[in-house]
Amino acid sequence: MTERTGADGATGTRAVPGGGGGMVTTTSVVSLGDGWEAGDGGGARRPEDGAAKGVVTAFGQSLKTLRLREGLDRQEFGNRLGYSASTVASFEQGRRIPSPSTIDRADEILNAGGLLRLWKEEVERAQYPVFFQGMAALEKEAIELVAYDTMVVKGLLQTEDYTRALLNVRRPPLDEETIEQRVAARLTRQDIFDRRPTPLLSFVLDESILRRPYGGRSVLRGQLEHLLLIGQKRNVEIQIMPIDREDNPGVNGPFTVVTRRDGKKFVYAEAEGIGSLQTDPERGVMAAARYGIIRSQALSPQESTEFIEGVLGSL
Repeated sequence: MTERTGADGATGTRAVPGGGGGMVTTTSVVSLGDGWEAGDGGGARRPEDGAAKGVVTAFGQSLKTLRLREGLDRQEFGNRLGYSASTVASFEQGRRIPSPSTIDRADEILNAGGLLRLWKEEVERAQYPVFFQGMAALEKEAIELVAYDTMVVKGLLQTEDYTRALLNVRRPPLDEETIEQRVAARLTRQDIFDRRPTPLLSFVLDESILRRPYGGRSVLRGQLEHLLLIGQKRNVEIQIMPIDREDNPGVNGPFTVVTRRDGKKFVYAEAEGIGSLQTDPERGVMAAARYGIIRSQALSPQESTEFIEGVLGSL
């Protein structure tokens, strides 16, 4: 079990990789800040903690060494890679994190023979805050992911415009570079919908979410259309919890339950910028049971589709 101390002295425990490639079950991990949705994905991201920066710096040095060996300046290499010379400099200096596909492309361009590809797993892990690394690994191993949300559309379901609108209303304001990094981050994680083997994905959204026009009506319209499209996937079910329900066990707020291939369940919840990944088996079972009740009280997937269509038609 690994203990982590936050900037304000908050401590917790986190799930760490086990020797068999899985996760070692610990009690929970708690982190302050909004980083769990912010650190992942995209073509270029920033490392989130000291250890991650070390990995990314070492990768950058290797990238630079191989580039110089090929006799390429940053501009020429960037043109072949599809990035500006300044972005290449950021990669090499460990200030930005390239995507896995970018690493593959760089390996080919620089005739690295797989040397850069060896870094992919470590570099990918470095894109996440320490407290989210366990959750990120769980998402990749998930055979089932279920989530209940009450304030905004789940990150995995968001459109690019909706994500950008949410980030634009953050207070204190985020700088433009951070916003673009986080937009790319959130969109990248959505490959969970198409990966193989196919996980089972279920989402219950509070009705009020469908009526909050973050970014304006056109953004909301695009988001609702996206929900209808995603809901057509055979491994996805989207349900709406009407606001007139008198009995709703989701009063404690939004949460996500991930089930791993070995049957173990993990719970993630966030409130007021505090993220918590619960790895205690009892909490996982209870959260899954609570989600089952919430799901039974929500509209059916077909009824939910018709409900979303109705809201969409009113915009």
